[in-house]
Amino acid sequence: MGISARIVSGNWSPVALGLLIAGAVIIGLWLLFLGSLAPGFWGRRSTQAGTNALIATLSVLVILALVNFLAVRYPLRVDLTENQLFTLSPLSQQVVKNLQQPVKVWVFNPNPNPADRELLENYRRYGSNLQFEFVDPQLKPAIAQKFNVQSVGQVYLEYGAERQPLQTVSDAERLSEIKLTNGIERITNARADQVYFLQGHGERPLEQVEGGLSQAMKALEEENFTVQPLNLAERTEVPADASLIVIAGPKRKLFAQEVQALKNYLSSGGSLLVMLDPDADPGLNSILNDWGVTLDGAIAIDASGQGRAVGLGPATPIVTNYGNHPITQAFNNGFSVYPLAQPIVTKPVQGIEETPLVQTSDQSWAESDPAKQPLQFDEGSDRPGPLTLGVALSRKAQPASALPTPQPQPSASPGASPTASPNQSPTPNTQASPSPSPSPTTSPNQSPTPNTQASPSPSPSPTTSPEASPEASASPSGQPGTSPFLGNQQKADNKPSESRLVVYGNSNFATDGWFEQQLNSDVFLNSISWLSKRDEQALSIRPKEPKNRRINLSEVQSGALGWTALLLMPLFGLTTAALMWWRRR
Repeated sequence: MGISARIVSGNWSPVALGLLIAGAVIIGLWLLFLGSLAPGFWGRRSTQAGTNALIATLSVLVILALVNFLAVRYPLRVDLTENQLFTLSPLSQQVVKNLQQPVKVWVFNPNPNPADRELLENYRRYGSNLQFEFVDPQLKPAIAQKFNVQSVGQVYLEYGAERQPLQTVSDAERLSEIKLTNGIERITNARADQVYFLQGHGERPLEQVEGGLSQAMKALEEENFTVQPLNLAERTEVPADASLIVIAGPKRKLFAQEVQALKNYLSSGGSLLVMLDPDADPGLNSILNDWGVTLDGAIAIDASGQGRAVGLGPATPIVTNYGNHPITQAFNNGFSVYPLAQPIVTKPVQGIEETPLVQTSDQSWAESDPAKQPLQFDEGSDRPGPLTLGVALSRKAQPASALPTPQPQPSASPGASPTASPNQSPTPNTQASPSPSPSPTTSPNQSPTPNTQASPSPSPSPTTSPEASPEASASPSGQPGTSPFLGNQQKADNKPSESRLVVYGNSNFATDGWFEQQLNSDVFLNSISWLSKRDEQALSIRPKEPKNRRINLSEVQSGALGWTALLLMPLFGLTTAALMWWRRR
């Protein structure tokens, strides 16, 4: 009665305290005189059973209290969904943990969705610098005006004095982990690295076409990279603002001066991502051999049968073995797919640090004659696995004065143009080189085609190069300086200069359709981030969009399902029970 009075009144009134004390005194007197009032009470079987039940009940209550105490003190979450829908990806976790200053998420929605709140709470579990607030723009118009909110559901990020729109949420579109993680990286990262894709030799197109790289381009832009095409046939050096150069599946050989320009760029602190298919020879052997890398054009064959379960043939290896490198360190035993890939053979070179990135299983081999059927391992001509399909290499950069100058080859005719025509791709058999008085190939009013890129500055004379010596490379103020690539890299991260090279024996894995398969996108994007020397940022597995598990039923199917659940199944159970009763009767 005392406890009930406390619950009803909400406080310990004199009546509630009096009832509680009186009840405690009566219970104490009852226990004290129980032996004289009821002789033999403690020896009864019912007393022993009741005492055991009371002790067991109290023990269960104590255990539940301890379990709840430990759960609050040491929380543990287990996500049993297929795509880990309620668990942040490793990259999202690292991005939140690495926040040095508060980042606030503003959601202008009067009716917050529980899923959006749960996602933001999940972020905050990994870092206290991630804050969020749901705001009703009608109740707080001053805050809505501060962010220039135009409609209900808009989401903004705030980092110091900077504000950026993220997305608009609604009943049909929930807050996206991909957009939130990329938005946090963009607003907290002041670097906007320039990624140049080499063009003009049949490389993978950057547009949304068959075999294109449009999905990879979109992912790079979301991670604050600026993507531009590069045609080295129109210039003698790599742009000074390049963070890295990507060579994605060239079909024709590069000119000798193009190879030399890439070699100079790489040696002087630049970064190069090379993705070569086995059916082409782009003429990059002089660069790869300097780094101890060889590609012989064989095809990696996977006989483990892993790809058969998902409809892939033996010429499409599924890789689960990764090297201990920042690019692949968080992959564990995840899957990545490399259709029609050629193995990479490396040899030690003094001063070069080499780390294999992706390797096939032991049940694979390098097929030297893929046209032969059936495919089988031939002792002597084929190389047994495991095979390396990707490798990362690095070494200390060389001073610009030690680099050779790209020398143009003699022109076939006195009137030869210094560069290829905008509508003509260079081929291995014909090379145009500048004459003593070169003429530009594009006018100032003519925009370059997708396969060409006009140089923003006049081309240097054939006898001099900005990279010939430290004295030849002058700063804008006229003072001599170092290599533009070396200076750009040191300005970016203020660390000792390092040349980096990543080579994959395949470019298909980054093309549209394959790019979003399993870990393929993470392999490509992590390679770009490492080559751009974003070492301070997390390189890990990125969040994936949840799969749509919704079942769309027609009206007939919906009706049949309803009648089956409400009528047929109960009728079947009752009929079975009636038959069993009749037989036993």
